[in-house]
Amino acid sequence: MAFQEILEKIGGMGRYQIIHVILLALPVFMLASHNLLQNFTAAIPKHRCKLNASQEEGNFTGLWLHAHIPLESNGKLSSCLRYTSPQPNLLNYRFASNASDLETEMCADGYEYDDSEYSSTIINQWDLVCNRRRMRQLAQSIYMAGVLVGSIVFGGLSDKFGRRPLNIWSNLQMFVTGICAAFAPNYVVYCVFRFLTGAALSGIVLNSYSLIVEWIPTEYRAFTSTVTGYCYTTGQLVLVGLAFMIQDWRMLQMAASLPFFIYFLYSWWLPESSRWLVLGGKYEQAIKDLRKVARINGKTEEGEKLTVETIKYDMQREIKACRGRSYSVLDLVKTPVVRRISFCICLTWFSTSFAYYGLAMDLQKFGLSIYIVQVTFGSVDFPAKFISYFVMTYLGRRILQASSLILAGTAILVNIFVPEEFLTVKTIVTVLGKGCLAASFNCVFLYTGELYPTVIRQSGMGLGTMVARFGGIFAPLVQMTADYYVHLPLIIFSLCPILSGIAACFLPETLGVPLPETIQDVESPSHRKKVPKSSEEISLKVGI
Repeated sequence: MAFQEILEKIGGMGRYQIIHVILLALPVFMLASHNLLQNFTAAIPKHRCKLNASQEEGNFTGLWLHAHIPLESNGKLSSCLRYTSPQPNLLNYRFASNASDLETEMCADGYEYDDSEYSSTIINQWDLVCNRRRMRQLAQSIYMAGVLVGSIVFGGLSDKFGRRPLNIWSNLQMFVTGICAAFAPNYVVYCVFRFLTGAALSGIVLNSYSLIVEWIPTEYRAFTSTVTGYCYTTGQLVLVGLAFMIQDWRMLQMAASLPFFIYFLYSWWLPESSRWLVLGGKYEQAIKDLRKVARINGKTEEGEKLTVETIKYDMQREIKACRGRSYSVLDLVKTPVVRRISFCICLTWFSTSFAYYGLAMDLQKFGLSIYIVQVTFGSVDFPAKFISYFVMTYLGRRILQASSLILAGTAILVNIFVPEEFLTVKTIVTVLGKGCLAASFNCVFLYTGELYPTVIRQSGMGLGTMVARFGGIFAPLVQMTADYYVHLPLIIFSLCPILSGIAACFLPETLGVPLPETIQDVESPSHRKKVPKSSEEISLKVGI
C-alpha cells in the first residue's frame, strides 16, 4: 500500500497520469492494424488459371472460358484447374453433360486475378492460391510466432532492465521491420520481417500496459484499462479506412508502420516505473521521476519532501522482501497461490486469443464485403468494452472474465446449428461471440497486471501473452481442419473458451485491492483488503 500512498501525495490521477495514459495508448491504435493486417494484405482475389499464349490471343468472354476452365459443383468456374486441351464442344449444350469425364490439370502457366476488389495483395504477388493456399495461414502463424517470442524475450528483459528502455526499443523495431516487410522481395523475406514485427508488438504491449498500471492509482485502473482497450477497438476501424483508401498491400503495410517512428521519438520523454526503480534499489532515479510527476501535477512541494530515507521508510516491507534475491519465470510456479494464478491465467489468455483470431482472421468466409464485416467486428467492441467497464467496476474482474469466455464459447457453438443460407444470422451470432472475446481481452490485460506482484509482474504478463500467442499461432492452423469436417474449427474454437471460463472462476478477485508488490503479498490473505468503496465510485464518476 506504501507506493499507492506516495502516488496520492504527488497528485493521484493528476495531469501527468492523464498525459502518460494518452501517450502510451496512442501506439495501441496501430497495433490492431498489424494484428489484423492480413485480412486485407492477404485477401484472396477471385482467380482462375492463366491460359497459354495461343489460347489468350482471342478476346475471351465468360462463355468462351467454359471451353478452357471446368466448372465446380457450385456452378462457378474452377479457380485451380483447367482442361489439358481446349474443349470447344462444351460450348454446345448437348455436349456439356460429358464435361466431368474430360482430363484436367493444375494451372501450369500461373493465374489470372480479378483486381476489381483487391488490386494488390501478397496472394497475387506470390501466387499463394490452390496448392499453395496454406502459405497464407502460415504467414499469419509466423507473425504470431514472432509475437510469442517477443513476449518471452521482452517479458524477462523488462523485469531486469526496466519497462522504459524496452518500450523505446520496441517502437523503433516495429517501425523498422514494418517498413522492411513492405519492401520484401519474396515470401520468405516477408515472413521474416513479419516475425520481427510481431516480436516488437509484444514489447509494446507488455511495457505500455505495465507502465500504465504501475503509475495509476488503484481506483482508476479499470477506467484506464478500458480506455486503452477502446484505442485498440478504434484501431480496427482505422485499419478499414486505411485499407479502403490504400489498395496496394505494400503501401498499406507502410502506412501501418510509419506512426511508430513518432511513438519512438516521444517515448524517450516517458519516465521509468518508479515502483520498479525502488524495488531495484535505484532510489535516486525514482525520486527524480517522482518529483517530475509531482511538478507536472502541481504538487511540487510534496515532491520536494521525497527523499531516499522517506522512500525507504514508506516501502521498507516491500524493499526488505526483494533484497538479496533475484526473480525469474520460475517464481511464477513456486508458490501455491501464484502457481494457481499462472495456470488459470494461461488458460484464459490462450483461449481468448485462440477464439478471437479464429473468428477475426477469416472474414471472407461470410460472403460479404470484408470492409463491412471488419467494421461490424470492430464496432461491436465499443458496447462490449463499455459494459465490461461497469462489470469490472461494480461486480469484479473475476465474474467478467469467466462470464465473457463462457458466453463467447456458447455463441460460437450455436453458429454450428445455423444453416449456411442464413449468412446474416451467422454473422450476427459470430459478432456477439467476438464482442464477448473483446470484453475478455479488455479484462485480462488489467486482471493479469493486478494479480501478479511488481517483482514478477512483467514475467507474469509475459507468460500470459506468450500462451496467448500460441493461441494466435494455432488459430489459422485450426482453420485448415475444415478440410476434414466443415464444423470442426467452430467446435474447437467454442470448447476452449468455455473450459477456460470455468477455470477463471478459481482466480482471486482484485476489485479495489491495492497492487501487490511482493510474492508474499499475493500469498497472504490479509493483502486482499479492498480500498474504500467510495474510491471505486469516484473512478466511475470520472470515467464516464
